[in-house]
Amino acid sequence: MDWRERIVCDPEILVGKPAVKGTRLSVELILGWLAQGWTHEALLDAYPQLTRDDILAALAFAAEKMREESYMLLDNPAT
Repeated sequence: MDWRERIVCDPEILVGKPAVKGTRLSVELILGWLAQGWTHEALLDAYPQLTRDDILAALAFAAEKMREESYMLLDNPAT
């Protein structure tokens, strides 16, 4: 799956956030719902314009961006 066929960044849509092509559904929104336990089926029911391949593209986009990032996890964040 090449996410580039389905995920776009357009400054005119959602202020340039990565989104599913032809929609106003951001990758962030999709990942957030999945992180809260939504299934692919629940997302598809809630957003009929979304396809299974769109969800997989959002996941592939996020995975690729995570490989490109450098970050540090804190064991005990300051309170």
